[in-house]
Amino acid sequence: MNHRYIFTSLTRISDLAEKGFTVKKLKKNQWSTGDYVICEIIDAGSNTLSLELPNGRMRGVIGGEHLIGALGERYATLEATGTWKKVEEDLTMTVLTGAGLLGKLTSKSVFIPNMMQVVYKGHAFRNGEKLTMDHFVANVKEVKFNTPLVLFVGTSMSAGKTTSARIVTNLFKLAGLKVVGAKLTGAGRLKDILAIKDVGADTVLDFVDVGLPSTICSKEKYRTKLKQLLSRIEQQKADIAVVEIGASPLEPYNGNIAINAIREQTKCIILSASDPYAVYGLMKAFNIVPDIVSGISTNTLAGRNMVEAMCNVKALNLIDPCTTEALKKVLSNKTGFSFSLDKNTQN
Repeated sequence: MNHRYIFTSLTRISDLAEKGFTVKKLKKNQWSTGDYVICEIIDAGSNTLSLELPNGRMRGVIGGEHLIGALGERYATLEATGTWKKVEEDLTMTVLTGAGLLGKLTSKSVFIPNMMQVVYKGHAFRNGEKLTMDHFVANVKEVKFNTPLVLFVGTSMSAGKTTSARIVTNLFKLAGLKVVGAKLTGAGRLKDILAIKDVGADTVLDFVDVGLPSTICSKEKYRTKLKQLLSRIEQQKADIAVVEIGASPLEPYNGNIAINAIREQTKCIILSASDPYAVYGLMKAFNIVPDIVSGISTNTLAGRNMVEAMCNVKALNLIDPCTTEALKKVLSNKTGFSFSLDKNTQN
């Protein structure tokens, strides 16, 4: 392990921590999304900030340390936006996510602390070639995606998608099923898919595994990467997939492409909503009718009643254990799986 640098979780698909590389400065016209770059921390930001490591653990930092992350873009409705394309001559950047997504900050919510500032020192090079995320991704044979899935979408970030996905994954595992967890869009963090792994998912995959630091990219590039990701999911031969669309499909993360690509395999849709009006808007925008609405909008009886009256869909606060039997009933009706361990276990 090279302890000279902090290897952020976007480097988890690489061997940068184990094998040697050199650092070489490149002019900005030679930069690209997904490039691995070395930066010096010039302002650690809030004392609560830390970086996500390749194993998912969080690590505190101090000024003067060097990190390795990837150039990318973020467009978060509730926190911050930024892109490497806006980096100026001083070569300073912001750590846009704890995973090491690097770019120039373009806006920030006043409700989040100051973010970590870094200065570009160079690209990672090996054998005269700059190292990118794609450099460490081997193409797999593309196969038709047939795995049945439960789809988790949200009206915004932090609406409760991952919490709902964790609850459903746990139920599937208690029923004796093989489960693959996946996140198809968003900005690269390991914590979301690790949350699914921690409750028993047999395998977890996301867009980082196919070389994307975030899914803000051209539609053509995303479609190509999505085919690779879905093929990897299909190779797991799982009984059921738990699939999350990060952020909101209305944000520029190509969520609409992902939803359409898996529509035929989607057996159940669970929508995490920040408020009842957002449920109605998302249903109209993407022509989807969720089987369950959960998340912040269902925290109170008032919210649940408004969702059901306005949208004619079932509202359940999934973190309330009193809703578990109702959730099982919906999942069983939609997927065909029984939630009796004896019926699903062969041994």
